[in-house]
Amino acid sequence: MRQETDEQKQRAAIGKRAGLVGLLCNFLLAGGKLAVGTLAASMAIFADGLNNLSDGASSLVTLLGFKLGERPADPEHPYGHARYEYLAALTVAVMILVIGVELAKSSLHKILNPAPIAFSWLMLAVLVGSILVKAWMMFFYKKQGKKINSTTLLAAAEDSRNDVLTTAAVLAAVLVEKLSGWQIDGIMGILVAVFILFSGAKLAKETLSPLLGEGATKELAQQVTAYIKSFPLVLGCHDLMVHDYGPGCRYASLHVELDSREDPMACHELIDDMERGCLKELGIHLVIHYDPLITDDAELNRLQQLVETLLKVRDPNISIHDFRLRHQEDRLDLSFDIVLPPKLWGQEDSIRASLEQALDKLEGKPYHLDVTFDLGDVCQDA
Repeated sequence: MRQETDEQKQRAAIGKRAGLVGLLCNFLLAGGKLAVGTLAASMAIFADGLNNLSDGASSLVTLLGFKLGERPADPEHPYGHARYEYLAALTVAVMILVIGVELAKSSLHKILNPAPIAFSWLMLAVLVGSILVKAWMMFFYKKQGKKINSTTLLAAAEDSRNDVLTTAAVLAAVLVEKLSGWQIDGIMGILVAVFILFSGAKLAKETLSPLLGEGATKELAQQVTAYIKSFPLVLGCHDLMVHDYGPGCRYASLHVELDSREDPMACHELIDDMERGCLKELGIHLVIHYDPLITDDAELNRLQQLVETLLKVRDPNISIHDFRLRHQEDRLDLSFDIVLPPKLWGQEDSIRASLEQALDKLEGKPYHLDVTFDLGDVCQDA
């Protein structure tokens, strides 16, 4: 069962503090703008106030997400509850989208039924103050998000930046109507609604992806590969699979190739060192599958090079691993895994058949291919 580390406790504390700050700031801004927007009959200001209200609700959900996510592992959830942060972000995204749609409808009504804005210096002070507060929140969220590597807080920083631009647009609408008489309040309300819908859709996409099961990013695969290959005796690695159970809680499995002539006990100790070191250095609970590699069989090496050459004629990005040769009474069995680039997914049967035909023709004897195609997260040596 997973144990919560001091780093994860600190992460939860920072996330909860950031959520509380956002909650207070956004609700204060929302109250001021909704009051001023109602008094001035400004749909753009009212819309911006609702946007801040949704941000306040987002901060509340974020706060709850960090609070629930820090709950320790239990028998029913041995990997902990860190995914609550993702669920919190998804809830926020749905709320943002609903508010965006309602604001678009209200703003359209204002365009069809325009009414003048009752300008006041209080209105001006509220909008300028909101821009300054949101700018501070943007830097605050960004700093805290980078400190704990939280996509939720970094998204909040981006949302605060959008709020600065949105409120600036609302302020521009007020000043334009004051100076020129042009009533663009409803249009600015539509623009605010578009911003809200865009941010909600983006947040929903970013949140659904890890919940559905993302593959290892290129950067993460390179980090793990570089770390594993830094150990002595390692000949290669492949089949990296990453399972994300929430921020700060990642599990992975990997196949590591070692010379079959090496002492099995020494290989076992080396693998243990790699697994412990990966958790310490990269924060990943790594499970390694030991692949003994035959390096002194000339016939096996010749056939492997031949198969690689035939496959790379089709696509230079194809690679193979776990190559084995078994002699049968009437044929030769070749067993290996093929790593396919995404553009070739769905062509497995064609690739197997053409490779088998080419080998039979070149070698003059029948071959049976036992091929496994790797289509998932792959960490494959170049």
